[in-house]
Amino acid sequence: MTVLNTELTRRFGLRLPVLAGGLMWLADADYVAAAAHAGGIGFLTAASFPEDDALRCEISRARDLCAGKAFGVNVSMLPKLVPGDRTDTVFRIAAEEGVKVIETSGRNPEPYMPLLRELGLTVIHKVPAVRYALKAQSVGVDMVAIVGAECGGHPGLDMIGSFVNAAMAGRDLDIPFLIGGGVGHGSQIVAALAMGAAGVVMGTRLLVAEEINAHPNYKHAIAHASERDTALTMSSVRNTVRTLANETTEAVTQLETDNPGVTISELMPLVSGKIGRKAYETGDVSKGLLSAGHALGLANAVTPMAEIFDHLEQEALAALGRINDIQSPAQGAA
Repeated sequence: MTVLNTELTRRFGLRLPVLAGGLMWLADADYVAAAAHAGGIGFLTAASFPEDDALRCEISRARDLCAGKAFGVNVSMLPKLVPGDRTDTVFRIAAEEGVKVIETSGRNPEPYMPLLRELGLTVIHKVPAVRYALKAQSVGVDMVAIVGAECGGHPGLDMIGSFVNAAMAGRDLDIPFLIGGGVGHGSQIVAALAMGAAGVVMGTRLLVAEEINAHPNYKHAIAHASERDTALTMSSVRNTVRTLANETTEAVTQLETDNPGVTISELMPLVSGKIGRKAYETGDVSKGLLSAGHALGLANAVTPMAEIFDHLEQEALAALGRINDIQSPAQGAA
C-alpha cells in the first residue's frame, strides 16, 4: 500500500517515495530486489558490471528477484567508469532486458536523449545542484535527482546543501524532482515532499541493509560510524568525493596539501576503485575511498532492508502527525 502519494510512487507503484541509489560495487540484483520488496525502487550500478554479458545476466537476475516490481539501472557517464563508446550499449542492454527506468549521472545527458526516447526509457538524471537540474530539464529528462553536499560519493563542486537545493528546486523546476544527500530518516522524506519533491534518494542509510553483499565487518563499521566520520578529498583535481574517513583519506589529504598541482594519475595508487572493492570483500575499512555521507548518523544497526523501510514509514507518519498538530484550526471551526 502506498503510504505517501507522489509522482514517484504513482509512476512506479511504490509504498514509499524512496529511490535506493546506485552504489558502486554494491548495487546488485540482491540490493535492488530488497529495495523493491521493501517498497522503494533500487538502481543496479552498470559500472559494477563492465562486461556486457555480466551486466545482462545481473539485470536478468534482478528482474527475476523483483518479480514484477520496478527497478532501474544507474549509468554513470563519466568516461573513467563507463567509457563513452559503451554508454549506448548499456542503454540498449537495459532496454532489451526489460528495464523501464534509467538513472544517468556524470555529464549532460543531451547527446543520449534521442536514443533513450527511442528505447522508451524513463530518464532520472542525477545532479549535485539545481543549476544542473535546470539544464537537464531543458533537454527533456523525465525527473531529476538533486544530491546535495551531505551525500556520500561525489557532491560536486558547488557544495550546496540538500535543504537549500530542495527549496530552490521547488521554486525553479517544472518537472518532478528528488532530493538526496544526508537523507536517512522518515521526517526528511516529509520535509522534502513539503518543499515540492516527489521523493528522496538514499544511499548511505542503506549500506547497513543485510542484503548488501559486503563483508559483515564493513557493515559493522558503517553502523558504528557517526555523521562526523567522513572526509572530503580530491577537490584538487575537481572531483570532490565524500567517503568514510580512514588511512587513505588522510594520505590523500596530505598529498593534496603538500602538492597542490597533484594529478589524478598521481592519486590513483591511493584512490583506485579496486582498493575500495577489496574493502567490501574483506571488511578492512582502513584503506580505500569508501563512499559514505552524513547519513552515517542515521544508520546505526545492520537490519533487513524491509525493517529499514518500516522505520522510515513510522518516522514519516510521526512527522506528518506533528505537522497536523501544529496546524491552526480552520477559521470558523468549533
